[in-house]
Amino acid sequence: MIDPFVDWLPLRSAPQGVPRLAVKDVIDVAGLPTGCGHPDKLATARPAARDAECVQLLREAGAFVVGKTHTDELAYSLGGTNAHYGAVANPAAPGRLTGGSSSGSAAAVAAGRADLGLGTDTAGSIRVPAAYCGLWSLRPTHARVSRSGIAPLAPSFDVPGLLTRDAETLAWGARALLADTPSATRPLGRTLAPANLWAQAEDAIRETLAPLVRSADHDDLSAFEGAREAFSTVQGAEAWAVHGPWIRSHRPTFGPGVGARLAAAARITAEAQAHARAALATHRDRLHRLLADGTVLALPAAPGAAPAFAPPELRGAPPRTATLALTCLASLAGLPAVTVPHGPGGLCLIAGPGHDEALLALAATTFDRSAAHTG
Repeated sequence: MIDPFVDWLPLRSAPQGVPRLAVKDVIDVAGLPTGCGHPDKLATARPAARDAECVQLLREAGAFVVGKTHTDELAYSLGGTNAHYGAVANPAAPGRLTGGSSSGSAAAVAAGRADLGLGTDTAGSIRVPAAYCGLWSLRPTHARVSRSGIAPLAPSFDVPGLLTRDAETLAWGARALLADTPSATRPLGRTLAPANLWAQAEDAIRETLAPLVRSADHDDLSAFEGAREAFSTVQGAEAWAVHGPWIRSHRPTFGPGVGARLAAAARITAEAQAHARAALATHRDRLHRLLADGTVLALPAAPGAAPAFAPPELRGAPPRTATLALTCLASLAGLPAVTVPHGPGGLCLIAGPGHDEALLALAATTFDRSAAHTG
């Protein structure tokens, strides 16, 4: 298993007391190339002329960039493995995977080598590593943080976000990223923990998280059945639109999981994509209406604890289908999501658009009863 920082950037020493920032290698840092987790991308990448806007905002608030961190190939995975570089070691659960695709940023924070991990979340790529590494995280409302200077995967869902070891640091980073954007003013109210979605998680995760949602409503959300399939179709179509021309011209090699997803993405028809987009629009509208009164959706951040590491020939695939069933709702509707670490997993709280600050405050005051991460 490998170090969280990419091997072509030496670590820098931050001044004492200054928040240290680790940046995922799909996000531009001035003077450094962006490799997107693939050596062929890195080989032709030029040093970035300027910081991505999210990096600039955090620097202006006082953060100090200490390095760029490993990511899964093209950020198109939730596993935290990379066929070219290897799997990033999980400091919180030795011998287990870190989760992806913001694997390096999560591991750097969990190891205490950074105070903030800057990553991206398309289908759960911040929330899953947070759950696996015992971290807090924020996926912001889709339109509130600029994606300028970030290599895209699926632009309809991509958003930069943060991983930290505590709620206070997460709130500090959120203020830096969200300061100049309008927030929602309606107060947050009831919590909904739908039983049919919680059934996607393993028994041990449900039992561990149950005390945090004891007073929540547990009504099923059967109206969102089919959301995962529609989301995956649109994500794949957009990923191929972004990366297909480069793949055709350079013929790069991919690991089996990412390679299979890209091959499937290349076969998505215009008709299938249009049908999936129509379904997503329906799901998005339903979810916005559900949360319009201040309801907070509470879900397991991942369906299980961090999977054990194994050599590639013995490694089983992480439970991607169950994971996406839990993570796709915030993604498809562009909603803010906060992960609260608890035991070997995490609780994900989702609110209506613009409620990022209120959701962070609710998480810190109501749900911050996390136990030590035990792996």
